[in-house]
Amino acid sequence: MKSTYIASIALYCTWALGSDAHPDHSSYETYGQIPVSGPSEIPFFFDKPVIERDGYVPPFAGISTFAHLPYKQCWDEGVDEDYDIAVIGVPYDIGVTFRTGARFGPSAIREGSKRLKGYNDELKINPFRSWARSVDCGDIPFEPFDASHAIGQIESYTNYILQRPPTADGTPSRPPKLITLGGDHTILLPVLRSMRTAYKKPMTVIHFDSHLDTWAPEVYNVKAKQSRFNHGNPLYHAAIEGLTTNGSSLHVGIRSSLYDKQDVERDEALGFNIIKANAIFTLGVEGIVKRIHEILGPKEDTLVYLSIDIDVIDPSMAPATGTPETGGFLTREMRYILRGLDGYNIVGMDLVEVAPAYDTQAQLTSFLAADLIYEVLCMMVKRGLN
Repeated sequence: MKSTYIASIALYCTWALGSDAHPDHSSYETYGQIPVSGPSEIPFFFDKPVIERDGYVPPFAGISTFAHLPYKQCWDEGVDEDYDIAVIGVPYDIGVTFRTGARFGPSAIREGSKRLKGYNDELKINPFRSWARSVDCGDIPFEPFDASHAIGQIESYTNYILQRPPTADGTPSRPPKLITLGGDHTILLPVLRSMRTAYKKPMTVIHFDSHLDTWAPEVYNVKAKQSRFNHGNPLYHAAIEGLTTNGSSLHVGIRSSLYDKQDVERDEALGFNIIKANAIFTLGVEGIVKRIHEILGPKEDTLVYLSIDIDVIDPSMAPATGTPETGGFLTREMRYILRGLDGYNIVGMDLVEVAPAYDTQAQLTSFLAADLIYEVLCMMVKRGLN
């Protein structure tokens, strides 16, 4: 039995090895095998599955750019600058005086914008299907450890977006409209510096906020160099530097307590007008819009920049902010007042101070922030039609 077993093994080995070290590969064809002797000789029999194209995409799907706008790496060298409206994020919050967290504002606003639909039935425009090409450039990179250095970086990157070389025939290029997602309100200063450089003139600023944001650091005993620029004084520095128009810039929604009774006088000396939140009782929304028009002057001659601090809204409707103040506008009042600016040349805007850690589980503040930006985006595009 044992000798039979050994003989069988020997016979098998002889058959397997054979007398030729290179067996005839033609035998593979009998068994349907493919000889592998190089990638170029392997036939390709794979058919790509057929999928449905241009179908419905649910709003909660996809990467979170603002309102599902295409993402463009706007700061890359040689990038094609063929866009008309640029959305940028500035996750800066090292200038706050109370609760931090606005560094997460840009991502929260983008997340809250996912459900924005195209056509605005109040303004009669679809901003996503019109002449303007809008893109999301992502967030400005900066070092969040040194306020002065970070502010300089924000200004530099914003300059890069706004300043374009002349066209082939030497015609000056028009800067894109700018939408900035904050971040705390400190970012308004470097953005206004860039706007001044790009447009060669100061901006008429409409500042929606519960606070004046014109507090001079010298008056309030701020001594540290790092603290000179914070979210309580961007418009003080902007006015001193000649970045805002004198007499036609204004605050809307003011209601916070003041450091002292001279705060309003100092603010007026910087060239600002004030419409308080309580004007909603005496003027109503129509009266507030009318008063804004009176201060701004003719639509044709004004370059308008909107700066919206989310705390202009009552904290019952927008709790996710660092310095909440009760008694603010309702969301529908704010949207109505914003639409009252239809027809003005809004060249830029920011929405700041969204700190999502303090929001409700329903993300109410983030949704509201996205909706307010959407209203302004619609007006930017609508005016461009003319």
